[in-house]
Amino acid sequence: MRTFGYARVSTSQQSLEIQLKALEEAGAHPHLIFTDKASGSDTQRTGLQLLRLKVEKGDLILVKKLDRLGRDTADMIQLVKDFDAIGVAIRFLDNDISTEGTMGKMVVTILAAVAQAERQRILERTNEGRLEAKANNIKFGRKRSVDREKIIDLYKAGIGATQIAKQTGIGRSTVYKLLSEAHII
Repeated sequence: MRTFGYARVSTSQQSLEIQLKALEEAGAHPHLIFTDKASGSDTQRTGLQLLRLKVEKGDLILVKKLDRLGRDTADMIQLVKDFDAIGVAIRFLDNDISTEGTMGKMVVTILAAVAQAERQRILERTNEGRLEAKANNIKFGRKRSVDREKIIDLYKAGIGATQIAKQTGIGRSTVYKLLSEAHII
């Protein structure tokens, strides 16, 4: 029996270090740990696909948290089924549960459903907050860095959009957009 590890973060800006350390401390050899920096909704992740190719009957896969393996219940159930079909067990370190028995598989399924419901509730709350903020005229996005008055003054001085774009380091389409927003063109 070999002990593999799987770690995933959603973006390239996030770090895998905490997961990797936990997997190694739990017994996964560093060269048997597979990683991804991709959304959990994509089941065709490179690290996960390589892991699927390497494991054999009797092997164990360690994963720090349930949501690191998959994002929604259907994907989690399918992954558990796929690994179970070849005789590979999965152990989730933070939850201290495993697919090594019937009860473990059931608990993983229930927890995956709960995690998916929680993500959905977070999304709903975020959207409600966004709508409330918009109703209160709160602006989203980064602050504008273009000096709108300068653009308008240059245009009124007879300088064309192409030249303004070159002088200010912005795109010509941005010049036209700003002039249009100011009702100048």
